[in-house]
Amino acid sequence: MTDRLIPEGSGVQATGARSIAVGGDVGVAVTGDDARIVMLSAEAVHWAKDVEAPPGAANLPGSASGVFVGREDELNRLHRLLTDEGEAAVTQVSGTRAIHGLGGIGKSTLALHYAHIYRHAYTLVWWLNAATTEQIVTSLASLALRMCPQWASVADVEERAAWAMLWLQWHPGWLLVFDNVERPDDLRHYLGALPDGHHLATSRTGTGWHAIAPTMPLGLLDADAAVSLLCALSLGEKQTPTPQEREEAGSLAAELGYLPLALEQAGAYLFETGTSLADYRTLLGQVMDTAVGGIDPERTIARIWRHTLTAIERRNPQAVTLLNAMAWLAPDDIPRTLLAPLSPDTLALGEALGVLHSYNMISYSADRQSVSVHRLVQTVLRHRPTTDPDERPPGRKDAEHLIRQATPTEDTNTPQWERLIPHVIALAASTPPHSPASTTTAYTYHATAQYLFRQGRDAHSIPLRTATLAQFEQVLGDTHPNTLTTRSNLAQAYYTAGNLDRAIPLMEATLAQREEVLGGTHPDTLTSRNNLAVAYESAGDLTRAISLYEATLAQREELFGGTHPETLTSRNNLAHAYESTGDLVSAVPLYEATLTQSEQALGHTHPDTLTTRSNLAYAYYAAGDLDRAIPLMETTLAQREEALGDIDPNTLTSRNNLAIAYYAAGDLDRAIPLMETTLAQREELFGDIDPNTLTSRNNLASAYYAAGDLDRANLLMETTLAQREELFGEAHPDTLSSRNNLAIAYYAAGDLDRAIPLMETTLAQFEQVLGDTHPNTLTTRNNLASAYESVGDLERAIPLYEVTLAQCEQILGHTHPDTLTTRNNLAHAYYAAGDLDRANPLMETTLAQREEALGHIHPDTLTSRNNLAIAYESVGDLDRAIPLMETTLAQFEQVLGYTHPNTLSSRSNLAHAYYAAGDLDRAIPLLEAALAQREEALGHTHPDTLTSRNNLRHLRQAAETVPQPEHQLQPLANRPEQPE
Repeated sequence: MTDRLIPEGSGVQATGARSIAVGGDVGVAVTGDDARIVMLSAEAVHWAKDVEAPPGAANLPGSASGVFVGREDELNRLHRLLTDEGEAAVTQVSGTRAIHGLGGIGKSTLALHYAHIYRHAYTLVWWLNAATTEQIVTSLASLALRMCPQWASVADVEERAAWAMLWLQWHPGWLLVFDNVERPDDLRHYLGALPDGHHLATSRTGTGWHAIAPTMPLGLLDADAAVSLLCALSLGEKQTPTPQEREEAGSLAAELGYLPLALEQAGAYLFETGTSLADYRTLLGQVMDTAVGGIDPERTIARIWRHTLTAIERRNPQAVTLLNAMAWLAPDDIPRTLLAPLSPDTLALGEALGVLHSYNMISYSADRQSVSVHRLVQTVLRHRPTTDPDERPPGRKDAEHLIRQATPTEDTNTPQWERLIPHVIALAASTPPHSPASTTTAYTYHATAQYLFRQGRDAHSIPLRTATLAQFEQVLGDTHPNTLTTRSNLAQAYYTAGNLDRAIPLMEATLAQREEVLGGTHPDTLTSRNNLAVAYESAGDLTRAISLYEATLAQREELFGGTHPETLTSRNNLAHAYESTGDLVSAVPLYEATLTQSEQALGHTHPDTLTTRSNLAYAYYAAGDLDRAIPLMETTLAQREEALGDIDPNTLTSRNNLAIAYYAAGDLDRAIPLMETTLAQREELFGDIDPNTLTSRNNLASAYYAAGDLDRANLLMETTLAQREELFGEAHPDTLSSRNNLAIAYYAAGDLDRAIPLMETTLAQFEQVLGDTHPNTLTTRNNLASAYESVGDLERAIPLYEVTLAQCEQILGHTHPDTLTTRNNLAHAYYAAGDLDRANPLMETTLAQREEALGHIHPDTLTSRNNLAIAYESVGDLDRAIPLMETTLAQFEQVLGYTHPNTLSSRSNLAHAYYAAGDLDRAIPLLEAALAQREEALGHTHPDTLTSRNNLRHLRQAAETVPQPEHQLQPLANRPEQPE
């Protein structure tokens, strides 16, 4: 079947938390561990006691006129904390706040904004650079120079700082902001010596504050605030962004990790250069170190983190090595065990990670067994320039080594694989341009992709297969067998993801290259030809698909023989293509022959035999032969459960198909629970928007619709359509199926204003994508005709029905379920037009054919019986009409329940027949019951409810409304079974 390289390796992922600290309240000031005692003159002491600060005195490093969004809650919380604890002056340490967090998180901005807003509530607001004790002393000294220049101008720095300490002790009610504290311990002496004001500290280190001051973590901006900030900075506060600009800003903000400083830098760069938001995303890595005129380079991300890295390297060089390697991995949940090879022992690893954590370059998981790195940190580290352009960037080689070391050697499904996968994908996705290729790394990517393939998650392997292909093309060449196989696998992954626009060109290229390099009948060439045919079929190009299938089958029969597994696969696929065109006459015998040969050659429970059995059962279903389809599906499901397990993807396919068959048989009591189970299992196994999950969701929505549960049906259909549009695009066959089904749900809810335009759009797209006579096109044409009829537009409805019926008879046969549905609906339209001479015979024919093909109590058979009874009534033949209606109502109640829309229609129709016969004693109670049930089930304003209310109101009058037979719309249930 599809070709694969031999599996080799795999990877892990990780996630963690980030802390950010806050501090500052009543406090003390000393210069630190090296506190010096300075003797001041009497004059200096006098000035310190008597000099008053002017109102609003401050030395804040910037104004508050800039953009400030998204921190209002934190600002209010900070004010409450400082105000409340400021009143407990005796508990000096507890009266201090420290804001801590990653460089660029917005700690200083928050502190600055707080200081500006509340500056008049303090006698003085003073900003101190607090990276070192020396900087704290220098900042205090500047306070003396501001308050008492006549003395301070001739004093040295230490004397000025001592004077400032004395002034703060004499004049309470101030705010000191210690910005960028590197060592919390440096504040200990200040907090003890200065208890009569507020201390607010910002720091990148999140540890060491427990004995110094309470901390207030500061998180990233939320998405809305980040977009507002970025738009205001890049476009100007007075300009209102367009919806497109906000959307582009949202994408860029997400890529910048919602980090305030990154947003500020990006906004400044965009404003200064006029670069568009979309273009900036592609330049993100290149502008990190760019300083633009008017932008303070101190505020750039690169410079902020360069200072941090320098400090870390001084403390622990190993920490920088680890950080450089982590830059190339997934940002979250990086296991310690993955990093272990870069450290000599566990203790050294712990110490290095501890240093990184203290600077908030990483955060620990709850169990401290894994760490996380901010995405922007990774971006900055990845884009630092290297001295040699041919060399790998710092940490890249180490990261590749770590991934290779961690790749499981066993071909098993282990937790080790699951933890490693995100990191392998991140490593592949972050490959630097012009990076030296490595087949060793490529095989690691390939091994991980193969693990995903074995798990039924091939769509997730695309970045890995893309990276593998790039490496092989560079090292092995464009037509090397491994390169061709990798290209084939990548195409197959795109196919699995439903991305046919990328899958088909890749498959076509691979086939052409294999034909040239290997020859037209080489096994790998035949595999490529088969896979391309599968893709053509999925895209609705059945003409090219069948041609390729027939050629491949003939070549495999000649090369391998009639019962070789590859030949059986081709025969199965060709049968499937015939079935897709509605040519069941050709498809069913081919499936039956293939199944017999598979059982003989491979055994009854071989996976390929089970696939063929499943396909044959589905073909029986498509032909309306449920008596053979359902037992075969039940057998296949039981065999797959035993052979493959309960949640194997193929087992889920069988469970889905059996549920569809139960649904088609009108057995909703068995269909719906089976569909609900299958959907839950697919969501767990594949995720929420995997194509298989969407198929199950679509089918369950159709079953809810059939059960009359329109609220759940509509919600599920709308969700499925939105997800398919996002995943597949607007014109993919599965998207069109969802659009058809949603239109039907709108129709059933009486919302024809939305139903008809949606049906018209869907029909046009089906005709364009699948062709004029594809079964799905025919179904949609039938549905549109029914909608036209519902609004009384019989001039458009009847010709559309007649065309559809002729095409169904030609393509599907005279007794196919879809043909019978269209015949039923055409008869109904003739009836609505008053053409009973054509309506009644057509109804009688349809009922007889449905009884024979579907059985006497199938919902479709009951619909035909209901319609024929109404037709009899219309010509005054109540002796035949009433017994037929009574039988039909009893059967509807038994099969669909008392409140199903079809049951309610049948009850209303019987009441009308009783009225026509003059039996008001039975007519009125029955119509009253029908009205009450419709009000409860459908709502007070549904068209059917209004009809019942109108009929009841006029029951004793001659103007009684005539009941209407039922026409049918067809939800499209998807076939998930993959032919190869």
